[in-house]
Amino acid sequence: MVDSVLRSSVRAARMFGVAVVLGAAAVGMNAQDGKTTLVEPPAPLLPQQVGEWVRQADAPAPASDAKTDTILNEDGLKREEHGVYRVGAAGPQIAVTARQFVDATGAHAAYSYYERPGSTYRGTGLGSETSASSEGYLFRSGASVVEASGGRGPKIEGLLEGIETRLPKIGGPKGLAPVLPTYVPAKGLERDSVKYALGPVSYEATGGVLPGAILGFDKAGEAVTAKYAGKGTLTLLTYPTPQIAGDRLRAIEGEIHPRGQGMGTVVLRREGALVLMTSGRWTESEAKSLVAGIHPRSEVTWNKQMPPEFHAEIGKTYSLLSSIMIFCGFGVLAAVILGLFLGGGRAGWRVLHGKPAASEPEFLRIDLSGSVAPVSTEGNHPGA
Repeated sequence: MVDSVLRSSVRAARMFGVAVVLGAAAVGMNAQDGKTTLVEPPAPLLPQQVGEWVRQADAPAPASDAKTDTILNEDGLKREEHGVYRVGAAGPQIAVTARQFVDATGAHAAYSYYERPGSTYRGTGLGSETSASSEGYLFRSGASVVEASGGRGPKIEGLLEGIETRLPKIGGPKGLAPVLPTYVPAKGLERDSVKYALGPVSYEATGGVLPGAILGFDKAGEAVTAKYAGKGTLTLLTYPTPQIAGDRLRAIEGEIHPRGQGMGTVVLRREGALVLMTSGRWTESEAKSLVAGIHPRSEVTWNKQMPPEFHAEIGKTYSLLSSIMIFCGFGVLAAVILGLFLGGGRAGWRVLHGKPAASEPEFLRIDLSGSVAPVSTEGNHPGA
């Protein structure tokens, strides 16, 4: 009885050991067959604590609407975070929203959209550009835009400076701010009216005077709208190529002609890839002088991305030249092979018939003497 129990125990132990070994082997095979990829999540946009400021855990997310979501998508939004900071249990609450975009161009467009009338522009204060209003602060740092509300003061600016230093940094072409807003003349300009847009919805939402659908934003177009005190509106559009700019200029002309005098003094001008237009209460001389004084600046850089159309044309040219070279190479190779085949075959045929591989050159001549010459065959010359 005891022996049978011991045998059963040993048998069970062996079976358990075999099962463990087989299970380990299966796990090892699965580990070899499958690839394990570790993806490190990006660092949070908003830190948990900045000095005495502590991020609250139960901060509600701000309400959003479909129009704003569309505008942020046009600007290339990657992610956003919202948080509420407070010093101690009874300190003031500062609501902060940070948004990261694909590049500084999209971030500047979002900054332009969120900048409210009456804000005080402070230039490079917090990050790349800053504006302050009665409700709080708005600043852009590289490809990120931060909006803070709940108060103003040195202590709150210290919080925002701590947040700014922790934002993701971006370099190269993606870190360059757009050039188009710098073309706007400063004389008589209402600074808070300058709006930069990368899509039709954001263009119309920020005071655009034309239908956004005809401006070619799907062709990498950019737009700036600016108002001048007591005058009217200046619209600047830029495109990757002059051909696209000319096509959009004709579309704009077709749009404004039926309106007649409804748009005020309209002066249109194109220079290269830049399209300029005035509208509103300008005199004709003022409008012409304004658009005539704006010229695109040439930029020479080593690392700036060329427009997609440029890359497409270069790709087409490279493909054409490559195809020509490949065709010529195959033609030369075919000629060599054909020559070897025909020449070698002819020489082999002569050798098989007991003749030398090389033959004497044969010439055709016209005998104008009138005498009959004997016909000579190869290897049987006259007089031999």
